[in-house]
Amino acid sequence: MAIIKSLLDTDFNKLTMAQAVLHTYPAVTVKYKFACKNKKIPFLDEIKSEIDHLCSLRFTEDEITYLSSIPFLKKDFLEYLRLFQHNRRYLNAYLDKEGGVQIDIEGPWISTILYETPILAIVSEIYSKNECNCDSGNHDPEKAMKAGEEILSDKINYLTELMKTGQIPRFKFADIGTKYRYSLAWHTKIIETLKAKFRPHIFVGTSNIALAKQFKVKPIGTMTHEWLQGHQQLGTRISDSQKAAFESWAQEYRGELGIALTDVVGFQAFLKDFDLYFAKLFDGCQHDSGDSVSWCVKLIEHYDKLGIDPLSKTAVFTDGIDFEKAVELHQTFRELINVAFGLKTYLTNDMGIEPPDIVIEMVECNGQPVAKICDTENRSLCKDSEFINYLKKVYQIK
Repeated sequence: MAIIKSLLDTDFNKLTMAQAVLHTYPAVTVKYKFACKNKKIPFLDEIKSEIDHLCSLRFTEDEITYLSSIPFLKKDFLEYLRLFQHNRRYLNAYLDKEGGVQIDIEGPWISTILYETPILAIVSEIYSKNECNCDSGNHDPEKAMKAGEEILSDKINYLTELMKTGQIPRFKFADIGTKYRYSLAWHTKIIETLKAKFRPHIFVGTSNIALAKQFKVKPIGTMTHEWLQGHQQLGTRISDSQKAAFESWAQEYRGELGIALTDVVGFQAFLKDFDLYFAKLFDGCQHDSGDSVSWCVKLIEHYDKLGIDPLSKTAVFTDGIDFEKAVELHQTFRELINVAFGLKTYLTNDMGIEPPDIVIEMVECNGQPVAKICDTENRSLCKDSEFINYLKKVYQIK
C-alpha cells in the first residue's frame, strides 16, 4: 500500500508558499538537495517506487472544495492545483559512493515546491519500517507502535495533570511533524488522540492538510526557510533580501499568515531588518534555532524598543520542542508575550528507535547559490563556501 495517498498529505506552509510563488515568481527555477545527517539510508528501490506513485496523484474535487473554504487561497491557485501533478523528470534519486540515498530536485519553483514534505515522509516511513524489521534490531512494527502508544500516553498524562492544577493557562501547541513521522497510520492516531484529549483547549491544529481536513482542526503554517533563501537571488541586493521576502509575503497575504521566520541569516540580522513597519505588520515571530530563552528576551526587547506591546504579538517556538521544554518556556514568558509551540519528531516519531535526521533544502535559485545560516550552527546544505562567506560578510555574521 502506498505511503502517500493524497496530495493533501503535505504541510500547509508548502501550499501557502506555492500560491505566492505562482503569483510572484512563476518563471523562477530552483534546486533542492536531500541529506540524512545521522544515517545512511540504502532503500533506493522502495523510495523510487513510492516517488513514482506520488507522481501519479492528483488533487480530487473534494480536496479542492476543502481548500476553497480557506479564504486566502485564491481561485486561480485552486485552478492550478486542480491541474497539478508532480513531474518525475524534476527529481533524481540515486545512491552515493557510501551507499546512501541522495535526492536532487531541480526545475521551476512552482513545479517543485510541493515535493519536499511527501518525499521526506516517504523516506522516514521506509526507514522506520526497515529499521523495525532489521535482523540486528530489537524492534518490530507492532512493538514500535505499542512503545509509541505508551510514550504518547505518558506525554498526555503530563499535560493533563498540569491543566488540572491550572499551571499552564493559555498553553497552545500544534503538530508540525509530517516530514519526520514514523508512518501515516501513526500520524493519524496522534491527531485523533490529541483532538480527543486537548481540542479545543490547548491543541490548536496540525500542519498536515489531509489530517486537518479529516479531523476538522485548523491547518497550521506560514512560510519556511526556502521563501527567504530564494529571495537571495531574486533581483534585490542580498542585504535587502529578507525585507524583500517579507514585503512580498505581505503583498500576497495582506495581513494573513503573519508569523515571520527569524533565523535564515541569524537573529541579529533579522532584528535589523524587522523594523517598525514589519513588526506592526506581522503577528509574531518563529524561533527555529539558537537559544530559545535569549531569543525570546531579545524579541520582547525589540518590540519594547519599537513601542509595540509584546503581549499583542506571538513568539512561536519550533526548535527541538517537547512538552517539558514548552511548559518551561510558557511559564517563563506567558506574562510578557503570547507564546505558542510547534512539535515535530517529538510527536510523530518517538517510538523507541532513533529516527532519521532528514532534510530537503533549497541550494540554488535561478542558477545561483542560496543558503541559510542558523543561530545554532551552519546547517546549510549549500556547498558554495565563497557564497556562504559573502553572506556572512553582508550580514556581519562571525
